[in-house]
Amino acid sequence: MILTNCTAETQFANLERLYLKTFPESERKPFSLMLQKSREGIMELLAIEEETGAFLGLAITILYKDLVLLDYFAVSPTMQGQNIGSRALRLLQERYTGKRFILEIEDPREHAPNQEERIRRKAFYLRNNMTVMPYYVKLFGVPMQIMTNGTEISYEEYHEIYRESFSREISSKIKKY
Repeated sequence: MILTNCTAETQFANLERLYLKTFPESERKPFSLMLQKSREGIMELLAIEEETGAFLGLAITILYKDLVLLDYFAVSPTMQGQNIGSRALRLLQERYTGKRFILEIEDPREHAPNQEERIRRKAFYLRNNMTVMPYYVKLFGVPMQIMTNGTEISYEEYHEIYRESFSREISSKIKKY
Protein backbone atom coordinates (compact mmCIF):
# COMPACT_ATOMS: atom_id res chain seq x y z
CA MET A 1 0.00 0.00 0.00
CA ILE A 2 1.17 3.54 -0.79
CA LEU A 3 0.05 7.13 -0.30
CA THR A 4 0.05 9.05 -3.56
CA ASN A 5 -0.16 12.82 -3.86
CA CYS A 6 -2.96 13.16 -6.41
CA THR A 7 -2.02 14.59 -9.79
CA ALA A 8 -4.11 12.60 -12.30
CA GLU A 9 -7.73 13.32 -13.15
CA THR A 10 -8.73 9.73 -12.29
CA GLN A 11 -7.20 10.12 -8.83
CA PHE A 12 -9.08 13.38 -8.23
CA ALA A 13 -12.30 11.76 -9.50
CA ASN A 14 -11.87 8.79 -7.14
CA LEU A 15 -11.12 11.12 -4.24
CA GLU A 16 -14.08 13.39 -4.90
CA ARG A 17 -16.50 10.47 -5.36
CA LEU A 18 -15.50 8.84 -2.04
CA TYR A 19 -15.40 12.23 -0.29
CA LEU A 20 -18.94 13.12 -1.34
CA LYS A 21 -20.23 9.63 -0.52
CA THR A 22 -18.57 9.34 2.89
CA PHE A 23 -18.75 12.71 4.61
CA PRO A 24 -21.99 14.49 5.56
CA GLU A 25 -22.60 17.77 3.77
CA SER A 26 -22.38 19.66 7.09
CA GLU A 27 -18.74 18.51 7.46
CA ARG A 28 -17.53 19.02 3.89
CA LYS A 29 -15.47 21.85 2.49
CA PRO A 30 -16.02 22.64 -1.20
CA PHE A 31 -13.84 20.23 -3.19
CA SER A 32 -12.75 23.13 -5.41
CA LEU A 33 -11.41 24.94 -2.30
CA MET A 34 -9.37 21.88 -1.36
CA LEU A 35 -7.96 21.66 -4.89
CA GLN A 36 -6.96 25.33 -4.66
CA LYS A 37 -5.36 24.84 -1.22
CA SER A 38 -3.52 21.81 -2.58
CA ARG A 39 -2.06 23.91 -5.40
CA GLU A 40 -0.98 26.49 -2.76
CA GLY A 41 0.80 23.79 -0.74
CA ILE A 42 -1.55 24.18 2.24
CA MET A 43 -3.33 20.85 1.78
CA GLU A 44 -2.31 17.44 0.50
CA LEU A 45 -4.88 15.36 -1.36
CA LEU A 46 -3.62 11.82 -0.97
CA ALA A 47 -4.94 8.65 -2.53
CA ILE A 48 -4.48 5.44 -0.57
CA GLU A 49 -3.59 2.95 -3.28
CA GLU A 50 -2.28 -0.51 -3.91
CA GLU A 51 1.13 -0.56 -5.58
CA THR A 52 -0.80 -1.39 -8.78
CA GLY A 53 -2.62 1.94 -8.54
CA ALA A 54 -5.96 0.45 -7.39
CA PHE A 55 -7.80 3.06 -5.30
CA LEU A 56 -8.42 2.08 -1.67
CA GLY A 57 -9.24 5.35 0.07
CA LEU A 58 -8.35 8.96 0.75
CA ALA A 59 -6.43 11.08 3.21
CA ILE A 60 -6.69 14.86 3.01
CA THR A 61 -4.35 16.84 5.24
CA ILE A 62 -3.78 20.48 6.15
CA LEU A 63 -0.14 21.46 6.69
CA TYR A 64 0.74 24.35 8.99
CA LYS A 65 4.11 24.91 10.68
CA ASP A 66 4.90 21.68 12.57
CA LEU A 67 1.23 20.62 12.60
CA VAL A 68 -0.56 18.23 10.27
CA LEU A 69 -4.34 18.02 10.51
CA LEU A 70 -5.84 14.87 9.03
CA ASP A 71 -8.89 16.69 7.73
CA TYR A 72 -10.57 13.76 5.97
CA PHE A 73 -9.75 10.05 6.06
CA ALA A 74 -11.80 7.26 4.52
CA VAL A 75 -11.44 3.76 3.12
CA SER A 76 -13.65 2.71 0.22
CA PRO A 77 -16.68 0.82 1.58
CA THR A 78 -15.85 -2.28 -0.47
CA MET A 79 -12.35 -2.37 1.07
CA GLN A 80 -13.28 -1.90 4.73
CA GLY A 81 -12.51 -4.58 7.30
CA GLN A 82 -9.16 -5.48 5.68
CA ASN A 83 -6.87 -3.48 8.02
CA ILE A 84 -6.40 -0.82 5.32
CA GLY A 85 -7.30 2.05 7.66
CA SER A 86 -4.73 1.03 10.29
CA ARG A 87 -2.03 0.50 7.67
CA ALA A 88 -2.81 3.84 6.00
CA LEU A 89 -2.76 5.66 9.33
CA ARG A 90 0.72 4.24 10.03
CA LEU A 91 1.86 5.39 6.57
CA LEU A 92 0.51 8.87 7.27
CA GLN A 93 2.34 9.08 10.58
CA GLU A 94 5.55 7.92 8.87
CA ARG A 95 5.02 10.50 6.11
CA TYR A 96 4.77 13.25 8.72
CA THR A 97 7.49 12.05 11.10
CA GLY A 98 8.63 14.92 13.29
CA LYS A 99 5.30 16.73 12.93
CA ARG A 100 2.48 16.95 15.43
CA PHE A 101 -0.36 14.94 13.91
CA ILE A 102 -3.94 15.86 14.78
CA LEU A 103 -7.44 14.82 13.75
CA GLU A 104 -11.07 15.51 14.55
CA ILE A 105 -13.80 12.97 15.14
CA GLU A 106 -17.49 13.52 15.74
CA ASP A 107 -18.02 13.69 19.50
CA PRO A 108 -19.06 10.17 20.55
CA ARG A 109 -20.77 11.59 23.67
CA GLU A 110 -23.38 13.33 21.51
CA HIS A 111 -26.59 11.43 20.87
CA ALA A 112 -26.84 10.99 17.12
CA PRO A 113 -28.18 8.49 14.59
CA ASN A 114 -24.59 7.35 13.93
CA GLN A 115 -23.53 7.18 17.59
CA GLU A 116 -22.33 3.55 17.31
CA GLU A 117 -20.21 4.53 14.32
CA ARG A 118 -18.76 7.43 16.31
CA ILE A 119 -17.84 5.10 19.18
CA ARG A 120 -16.22 2.61 16.78
CA ARG A 121 -14.28 5.42 15.07
CA LYS A 122 -12.87 6.64 18.40
CA ALA A 123 -11.93 3.06 19.37
CA PHE A 124 -10.16 2.65 15.99
CA TYR A 125 -8.01 5.72 16.57
CA LEU A 126 -7.26 4.76 20.18
CA ARG A 127 -6.15 1.28 18.97
CA ASN A 128 -3.87 3.07 16.52
CA ASN A 129 -2.05 5.06 19.23
CA MET A 130 -3.95 8.32 18.98
CA THR A 131 -4.73 10.17 22.22
CA VAL A 132 -7.61 12.43 23.20
CA MET A 133 -7.04 16.13 23.88
CA PRO A 134 -8.80 17.66 26.92
CA TYR A 135 -11.07 19.94 24.89
CA TYR A 136 -13.89 19.71 22.35
CA VAL A 137 -14.74 21.98 19.46
CA LYS A 138 -17.77 22.82 17.40
CA LEU A 139 -16.66 22.72 13.78
CA PHE A 140 -19.34 24.42 11.69
CA GLY A 141 -21.77 23.54 14.49
CA VAL A 142 -20.74 19.85 14.60
CA PRO A 143 -19.39 18.76 18.02
CA MET A 144 -15.93 17.23 17.56
CA GLN A 145 -13.31 15.61 19.73
CA ILE A 146 -9.63 16.30 19.00
CA MET A 147 -7.04 13.51 18.94
CA THR A 148 -3.28 13.58 18.38
CA ASN A 149 -0.35 11.23 17.92
CA GLY A 150 0.53 11.61 21.58
CA THR A 151 1.74 15.19 21.40
CA GLU A 152 0.07 18.08 23.18
CA ILE A 153 -1.73 20.57 20.98
CA SER A 154 -3.60 23.44 22.59
CA TYR A 155 -6.93 24.67 21.33
CA GLU A 156 -5.21 27.90 20.25
CA GLU A 157 -2.67 25.96 18.12
CA TYR A 158 -5.46 23.83 16.66
CA HIS A 159 -7.54 26.91 15.80
CA GLU A 160 -4.51 28.64 14.30
CA ILE A 161 -4.38 25.94 11.61
CA TYR A 162 -7.75 27.12 10.30
CA ARG A 163 -7.16 30.81 10.97
CA GLU A 164 -3.93 30.86 8.97
CA SER A 165 -4.90 28.38 6.24
CA PHE A 166 -8.43 29.53 5.40
CA SER A 167 -10.59 32.63 5.43
CA ARG A 168 -11.88 34.34 8.54
CA GLU A 169 -15.34 33.11 7.50
CA ILE A 170 -14.20 29.50 7.95
CA SER A 171 -12.10 29.97 11.10
CA SER A 172 -14.86 31.96 12.82
CA LYS A 173 -17.09 28.86 12.64
CA ILE A 174 -14.82 26.89 14.97
CA LYS A 175 -15.45 27.28 18.68
CA LYS A 176 -14.16 25.56 21.79
CA TYR A 177 -16.85 24.13 24.06
